[in-house]
Amino acid sequence: MKWIERVFEGLLWNSRWVIVPAVVASIAAGMVIFYMATVEVVFLVAHAVHFADPGLTAEARKQLHDATLSHVVEVVDGYLLATFMLIFALGMYELFISDIDQAKGQRASSRILVISSLDDLKARLAKVILMILIVTLFDHALNMKIDTPLDLLYLGGGIALIGLALYLTHASEAPREQGRGEEGPPGAGH
Repeated sequence: MKWIERVFEGLLWNSRWVIVPAVVASIAAGMVIFYMATVEVVFLVAHAVHFADPGLTAEARKQLHDATLSHVVEVVDGYLLATFMLIFALGMYELFISDIDQAKGQRASSRILVISSLDDLKARLAKVILMILIVTLFDHALNMKIDTPLDLLYLGGGIALIGLALYLTHASEAPREQGRGEEGPPGAGH
């Protein structure tokens, strides 16, 4: 009966390889989003060249300015989403399959691939999602028509909630960093 247990446990352990198609698909999706965002930058630059046109009216220049800012926010959003996909793919690979040998000793890997558990991966992804939400709020704030004091209050409330989310994210990292033996921010009572 021991051999049945060994075979079954071997099958269980090797089932982790099912994650590889998800890793490859996530990297492919990230690359597609990087490509799309980069193409958007090319079009953005092509349209922004007209900003210096002396024949442009003040109103047309303002519209071009607003459209360009909104477009830049969309590009940043695209790059953040692509980054999310890459972090997800690398994290899932490292958690389920193996450490990435080529990343060892690389300075960038210490900032990207410090994922030793699902909680670490969730924390990293949550930060990227928070940044995407911030960029999205910024885009909506740029296009928001403030007609009443209540509209302004809603905008201020959204900004306050984003600030609170950033504060709570930073505060939740402090105990984790101290547990790893890293130094906290200056003046943190060391």
